[in-house]
Amino acid sequence: MNIPIYPGSSSFFPGDTPFGFYDNDYQFQVDADKVTTFCARRLGYPIMEVELQDINFYAAFEEAITTYGNELYAFQVRDNLLNVIGAPTSSNMNHANITPSLANVIRLSQQYGVEAGAGGNVNWYSGSFVTTASLQDYDFNQWALENNVTGGMEIKRIFWQPIPAVNQVYNLNIFSGLGGVPSVGSYGLFGATGFLMYPTSLLIQSAQAVEMQNQVALSDYTFELINNKLRIFPIPTENGNRIWFQYLNMEERLNSVIVQAPSSVTNASNTNFANPNYTQINSIGRQWIFEYTLSICKEILGYVRGKYTQVPIPGAEVTLNQSDLIAAATSEKNSLIERLRTYFNETSTQALLERKAAESVARQSELGQSPMTIYIG
Repeated sequence: MNIPIYPGSSSFFPGDTPFGFYDNDYQFQVDADKVTTFCARRLGYPIMEVELQDINFYAAFEEAITTYGNELYAFQVRDNLLNVIGAPTSSNMNHANITPSLANVIRLSQQYGVEAGAGGNVNWYSGSFVTTASLQDYDFNQWALENNVTGGMEIKRIFWQPIPAVNQVYNLNIFSGLGGVPSVGSYGLFGATGFLMYPTSLLIQSAQAVEMQNQVALSDYTFELINNKLRIFPIPTENGNRIWFQYLNMEERLNSVIVQAPSSVTNASNTNFANPNYTQINSIGRQWIFEYTLSICKEILGYVRGKYTQVPIPGAEVTLNQSDLIAAATSEKNSLIERLRTYFNETSTQALLERKAAESVARQSELGQSPMTIYIG
């Protein structure tokens, strides 16, 4: 079979590439034949034949552009994913200016708000036990059954403490008797419109005295919570009081982890970056694409020549360089990918901010070397 090989020139037409991503881009149409000539000459043409056809060069060119776009937009996703999660998947981000936002940082922090009782995305609920005289233990499982609470409870706070000392100060009425007039709170009342404020220091000392008296003479208010059983100290002495508590529903917290968002960006796979517009790729990117196209062509040519390791000619044999081509192509492709990733990483938001900070320090240092003029008026 006489399969035609590269004849020395080519003429690109839309439809000559496997996927047709860039076939209708005028600049791609112009460069396709130029890149074909470039690669063929770098592979030894016309000194030696190149066992490739123009469509092989076009396919390599298309692959190189797509690889460049993949690396570029993979970097963009890494650099901006936290800012674009939640954005509509219909938004094409190729040419979008992505403004940093704290929205998703706050979303990630909601879990801490839930635990601290200062916000978050899981509700806290309130409940209470009615105390019974001489009954020290109370069962949360039983309470949940009686109140139709399902999904599990996580107790966050239990409010079991003595009456605040300052309230007891008021109840003691220690400030009454000024001219036979009773006290109201921390104020002595004179008629309907007059008040006398007692010193705050006296209130504080009185409250501290009550607290010390309670600590020394009375049982301490505390509790234990073991296996959903609440044990309180001291043992209640009367019926009808309430022990209040706050809790969250464990099932609700688990459900809050997953929020369905079918039309929003949720991960790197549905962040809407499309193939690049070849016309808008600058000279830096195009040079990388030309070199990567050449490496792909070397790899293709190596596999083609690997079909016949030796070709008989009159009086001798010609050994083909299949292994050399594939080894060189593999090394060059890896090196080009690494070079591109390094370049992109050097232009990340973090790297740019660090560079600006270093420039600012260097600028201040340079200005510090300038002599300070002395003005004498």
